[in-house]
Parts: sequence; structure tokens; C-alpha cells
Amino acid sequence: MAHLLVIESWVGSMSRLLPRALGEGGHRFTFLTRDLHHYLRAAPADGPHPLLAAANVLTADTNDPAALLPYAERLHGVLGFDGVVSSCDYYLPLVARVARRLGLPGPAPEAVTAACRKDLTRRVLAEAGVPGPAYALCADREQASAAALVLGFPLVVKPVDLCAGMFVRAVHDERELAAALRALEEFPVNARGQRRAPVVLLEELLIGPEVSVETVCADGGVHVVGVTDKSVGGAPAFVETGHMFPAALDPADAAAAADTAVAALAALGLDQVVAHTEIKLTPAGPRVVEVNPRPAGNRITELVRRVTGVDLAAACVDVALGRRPDVTVRPTGVTSAAIAFLVPGEEQAGLLDGFDGEPAVRRDPAVVELTLAGPGRDVRPATSNNEYLGHVMTTDTTGAGARWEAERLLAGLTPRYAAGGPATPPAPTPAPAAPAPTPEPAAVSA
Repeated sequence: MAHLLVIESWVGSMSRLLPRALGEGGHRFTFLTRDLHHYLRAAPADGPHPLLAAANVLTADTNDPAALLPYAERLHGVLGFDGVVSSCDYYLPLVARVARRLGLPGPAPEAVTAACRKDLTRRVLAEAGVPGPAYALCADREQASAAALVLGFPLVVKPVDLCAGMFVRAVHDERELAAALRALEEFPVNARGQRRAPVVLLEELLIGPEVSVETVCADGGVHVVGVTDKSVGGAPAFVETGHMFPAALDPADAAAAADTAVAALAALGLDQVVAHTEIKLTPAGPRVVEVNPRPAGNRITELVRRVTGVDLAAACVDVALGRRPDVTVRPTGVTSAAIAFLVPGEEQAGLLDGFDGEPAVRRDPAVVELTLAGPGRDVRPATSNNEYLGHVMTTDTTGAGARWEAERLLAGLTPRYAAGGPATPPAPTPAPAAPAPTPEPAAVSA
């Protein structure tokens, strides 16, 4: 039995899948967090949060590496850890530093930092010749305006250190650029209390379908598990509205996406990680959107498991222990699996009362998973992957029909709001002074 140190986590699906993988692997874990209430608030209705079932639940300032590294070393001396892991992007570089400090398996901290900071990713990939969008890193509005003149509109405004598509916006002129920059300036601290980098990326707006490549890196090699497709809505934001695995792609396009992802991982120097690399299939070929050195969010890992039998959460545990994961594809009887998210639109805001059509959808034999927000939820129009009202998951045993089924079922659900109108005015770009807990991303994305 191995003993792992889990440092923070997203509170979405991976925060449940990771403890499950640890338990099924016969391992125990110690959970370390700076804010226990973050996870108490996210507990499911049927019991405590799975992370709080750890052998030890400890609190320390995980936002202060200078204090946490020696603290982790003292804990290791008492508890004896065999690996360190997290599912939360904001703590992945810290986890890599802790693993190095304790002499445990793990990726190079420099590589993880470069993957988690989108500006560093752009620089490293450009130097290695891995294709991506044209871009500029800007420290203020003046630099952004000057860069926009060179790059040309339309552009994507992207914070270098946020997740789940937060504040990523397409802009088509100077007015939209100024509004996007102003919204970002009003969000100086992320959802985990960490001060953000005061820089922003401007990127060429890539045209084409988006996919993600799911990989397992171990012992210097990269195994491509498969390619997932992605649907996006919510313009000018980029909100992931659904996924299907495997992506319904021409084999040549799937191979090109996989090759590009592998090249990006090599350029960054990533090893001993499960990775989720987002790729745009443009008319000029694949272009890297971003590289995430952790398993995919948004239940993509479950889509992969249902089709291939490969458990990416278990693989994440294995690589953290320095073991070679089992990535053998097994017959599951499923040829495609898909998830579709219920995303509130511009006209939807208010106190959620329930969903019209829910009983019929729940009875539908095509449903594999159905998760819906509960009554009383304060609904705002979606501007990132953090505003989902629920999801439906389906599978197909004969072909690539899972996405069609998921979208059919989702169309049968209509949010219903309490009488009295909106609880709060719609806010296209939220900028809270004290950020609320952030659900699991995409990729993410995730």
C-alpha cells in the first residue's frame, strides 16, 4: 500500500475520481489544504466530500511555497509519502516542487510551470517550432493596443494564469479589446486567493474545430490514449458545451493532432504526467491552444474510460508513484461516449426552481449520467466553464452517435426560474472582489 500526499484539488469531477482511483489502487492518502471550508461547501448531498475521507486531513498555507516546502518535508519524515499529486492547475507547479524536495517521482517543476503559465508555453513552443497562434505578451493597455495593430483583429484576449476559460474573450476592435482588458484588471486574485500575473496574451483567433489529445507520459515516453472533440459556445467567451470520445475525425487529422500534442509535450520537457493538450485543426494544420499537465476535466476521463477501459485518474496516481500505468485498451462494448452541458444563455438569469422535462429525460434509457443543479441556484449567463447547470452523458455501442444522443437529451431540459424575476442582474463578465470557489476546468478545459 502506497501513501500519497494530495495537495489541493478542483472540487469538480476529478476531486471524486482521484480519491476513487486511490482507493481502488489500494492506496491511502493525506489531504493538505489551506481552506477546508472550500471542500466542505462542495460536499455532495449524500455525504462528505471524498477528499475528506483521507487518512489525514491537514491545513497549511499552500499558497506560500517558502513555508510549505519545509512543512511537507517535516510531514514526510513522520508520515512517509510515496508520491505527491493534485488535480488543480493552480497547485501543479507546487506539487512538482514538493516531489523534488522530498526525492519522490514527478515531472520537472520547470516543465510544469512552463505548461501552466500560458505565456511561457507560447514562448517554449515557438522556440521549438511547434505550431501555435501568432501572439504578443502585453504588460498594459498601451502595449496591447500596439500589439493589436501588428497582429490585426480579430484576436483572443487570454490571461496567462487562469483556468476554465475565465476571461478568455474574442475581440474584434479596440473597444472590445479595452473592455476585455478592463474586466481582467478587475480580477487581480484567482479563486484560490493567489495574486495573478499582471500580463495578458493577445493571440491570433484560430479558425477550425477544436480537439484535445489525452496522453500519458512515463519514463521518457508518451502514450496517446486518444483524441476528444469539443463544441464551444458563449461567444465572445469560449464556453465548452460538450465533448465526444473518440473524436469523429478523419484518421489523418487525428494523427496530426496527436503528433502536434506529442511535439508540444517534448518541447516543454514534460514526463511523469497525464496530460490534456488542446489543439485547433486550422486550414493550415494543427495549432496548439494550450497544454495541461493533468488529466482532462469536464468528465472527459470518464468518456475515455467507458470507451477504452483506460482509467486516466488511476494513471495519474501511477505516474506520481513512478510506476508505468496500464494503458491497455480493453473491449468495453462502447464505441463512443459523449457529454453535453446545460449552459445558461444571455436571456437566463434568476433563482433556479427546477427543470422542465427532467422526469422524461431521467427515464430515457440512453442516459448514462444526468447531473442537474438544485433549486435556489443563482443563475447568470455563462461566461466560462464555471456556470454549468448540469450535464448529460450518453454512450453508443455501434458507432459515433453518442454526441447526437447527448444533445437530443439536453434539448429536452429547460431551466425553470422562481417567480419574481432575476435574483441578480445579468453580468456578462463577473469580477468578484472575493472570488468564489472554482469548479473543475477544461482544459481546463478538463
